[in-house]
Amino acid sequence: MVRFETGAADVSRPAGWDGVCAAAREAAGDPIAALRIAPAVGELLDRPGTGRTLQLWQSLADLAAIDLTVARALEPHVDALAILAEAPGGGLRDSTDEATWGVFAAEGPGTRLDATTRDDGFLLNGRKPWCSLASHLDRALITAWTSQSTRRLFAVDLHHPGVSAAEAPWAARGLAQVVSVPVDFDEVPATPVGEDGWYLNRPGFAWGGIGVAAIWWGGAAGIARSMLSSATSRDPDQISRMLLGEADTRLHAAAAVLAQAAHAVDSGGLQGSGVWASALRVRHLVHDACEAVLRCAAHGLGPGPLTLDEEHARRVSDLEVYLRQHKAERDAATVGDALLTGMESTWA
Repeated sequence: MVRFETGAADVSRPAGWDGVCAAAREAAGDPIAALRIAPAVGELLDRPGTGRTLQLWQSLADLAAIDLTVARALEPHVDALAILAEAPGGGLRDSTDEATWGVFAAEGPGTRLDATTRDDGFLLNGRKPWCSLASHLDRALITAWTSQSTRRLFAVDLHHPGVSAAEAPWAARGLAQVVSVPVDFDEVPATPVGEDGWYLNRPGFAWGGIGVAAIWWGGAAGIARSMLSSATSRDPDQISRMLLGEADTRLHAAAAVLAQAAHAVDSGGLQGSGVWASALRVRHLVHDACEAVLRCAAHGLGPGPLTLDEEHARRVSDLEVYLRQHKAERDAATVGDALLTGMESTWA
C-alpha cells in the first residue's frame, strides 16, 4: 500500500481493499476484467470532500501502482459515482445499481454533441470524441451543448439503440487496451445532471482532477519500485543510488502536496473561484515528479526492463500516455493567470 504521509498513523484502507488489490493484479493489462470489479470499488471508496479524501486518493494510487491500465479503467467509474452523489437533488442512481459508468466530457474539432428538449425530456444528437471503453460500459455521464456557448451534463444509457461507437484508429502503445473512440448519438434520451454549467463549475471537478494526479503518482511509484528492486538485487553504483534518491525525493514532495490537498478538500479550504487553478498547481507538480521518475528509471535501469520485462515496459508506456492528460505549459499558464488576478501563493 502507498501512503502520502510518511509516519502517518492513519494509512487505513476500506474493509475489503486487499481483495480489490488482488483482483486488480489478476486484471493487469485488461481493462474489461478491471470493469468487473468496478461496482465493488465504487462501493468501497468514499467520495472526495466527505472526510476521507486522503484514503480515496491513496487507494486510487494503490491501483495505479499495481497496474495503470486497471486504474485508468476504474477511475471514471469512481468519478461518475462522486458526481452523481454531488448532483443537486440526488436520486439519479440506485444504491444497489451494479452498472459500470464512464465520464465523457472532452471536446474535439469537427465534432459536436447537442442536447435538445422534447415534450418528454432531452435527446442527444451528434458525436462525442474520446469515449474510453464506451462499448463495454453500461452508462455514462456526458457533456452536451444546450446552446452555442453552454454545456450541460447528462446521464445516458449506452445500451440504447441510438448509441454507436464509430470506427477510428487507436495506435496507442501506452494504455493500448483502453481504447477511446468517437461515439455517435441519434435521438438518445438523456437525464440532466445539474443545471447548465454545473459540471465544470462545481469544486468536485477540480477535486477529481487531483484524484487523477494521484493515479499518475501511483504509476510512478510502481516504476520507482522497479528501481529499488534492481538496486537491492545487486551492489548499486553511485549513479544508481543517486537516481533512486532523486526519484524518491520527487515522489516524496509530490505525495506531501497531494496529502495537503486532500486535507484542504475535507476542511473546506479548496473551493471557490480559484479552485481549478489550485488543482492545476497540484497536478503540475505531480506531473513533473512523474516525468522525473520516468527519466531516472530510464537512465538507471537502461534498456533491459523496457525490452524484457512486460510489466515494467507496459507501466512506462501507460504512464507516458496517461500524463498527456495534463496540458503542461498551458496549465501552468492558467496558474499564472490566476496569480495575476489574486490567487494566494506562499511566496508573493
